[in-house]
Amino acid sequence: MIPGEDGPPGRVPRRAPGAERETDVTQAAEIEATDAGRASGASTPPAALLVGDPSPMAMLGRFGPGSAQGEVSEGDAIAYARRLTRRTGENFSVLSRLVPEPWRDDFASVYAFCRWADDLADESGTGDAARQHSLDLLAWWRSGLEGCFAGEPSHPVYVALARAVRGRRLSPGPFHALIDAFEQDQRVTHYTTWDELMGYCRGSADPVGHLVLQIGGVRPPEEAPGNAELYQMSDAICSALQLTNHWQDVRRDLRERGRVYLPSSETGIGAEELRALLERGGDPRPDPSARVRYIKALRPLVDRTRELFRQGEALPGLLASGAAGEEARPLGRVVGLLAAGGRRVLERIESGGCMTLWRRPTIGKPTKLWLVCRHTLVAPRSVSR
Repeated sequence: MIPGEDGPPGRVPRRAPGAERETDVTQAAEIEATDAGRASGASTPPAALLVGDPSPMAMLGRFGPGSAQGEVSEGDAIAYARRLTRRTGENFSVLSRLVPEPWRDDFASVYAFCRWADDLADESGTGDAARQHSLDLLAWWRSGLEGCFAGEPSHPVYVALARAVRGRRLSPGPFHALIDAFEQDQRVTHYTTWDELMGYCRGSADPVGHLVLQIGGVRPPEEAPGNAELYQMSDAICSALQLTNHWQDVRRDLRERGRVYLPSSETGIGAEELRALLERGGDPRPDPSARVRYIKALRPLVDRTRELFRQGEALPGLLASGAAGEEARPLGRVVGLLAAGGRRVLERIESGGCMTLWRRPTIGKPTKLWLVCRHTLVAPRSVSR
């Protein structure tokens, strides 16, 4: 349930090229993050950690495999996680206002983990050599995760995450599942069946929802069997968010990463035909038959995604009503906003004629503002279990 920059909270959001350059606003945020780190007991912040571009690939030379990282204090590490989330785009910053103050650093630490893993998987380039390089980086990232849960974190992200792991009793399983999914992206470039795609979502999206619930004090079903229904609803929402992101980014995934998430047995369209449709249906003289072929293929997938949102629609109300305990009540607003944002993007896909191979739908700032106001001022409808 990590929020997307201009779409649903599917994959970790990424800024456009050059969008992370220094500005007065971001410099002010860096100062604020530095001051926050000092206030929480940090040492004097190292320049390499708290100034400049905080994106993972920009930091990899200083905090990557084989680097002499040096000791990083918990306060500095948390300040870095905060700064990374601020640089992501407005959605996460807006969402954080709905998150209770005691949870915000935990959310930021989980986000930082996801952002690093996602960039290590996707920012190495294309081709076999690049994919192998990504797998090597992800293996290094997994070893850092194991050190974190063993009580020996070294990387700044894991130093920050270690506090959330201790304080919120976060399970290692969801983190490993996410890395598994990022590794799968290096090995699998297309999906044949809906079930295969849903299996991917179970690793790439559902674990994020599990971590969000655990931060809010909702223990996993293996510890609290009564929470099984809540986790199932969370899985439905997270998978729907991931699928919405896939339908929104069909062109980007095809062109930039060589990936096709449209299940070919459902659509009858493979990667090569999809590339041909992209060219034939593009402006300025689109071939109507190419567009009709794609639109007819995508619409049933959109319908199935809407049904997943419906399966999870009671979750915000249940959380807000205290069904999962008093501590988890604020999660109702957070989960409600995330689900509403995803549904709105899915509506934009439909209202745009399911033309995502040629036009990427987004939601504008007025819609985002309306969603935030609605979920800030109006509590989710309580639902009895």
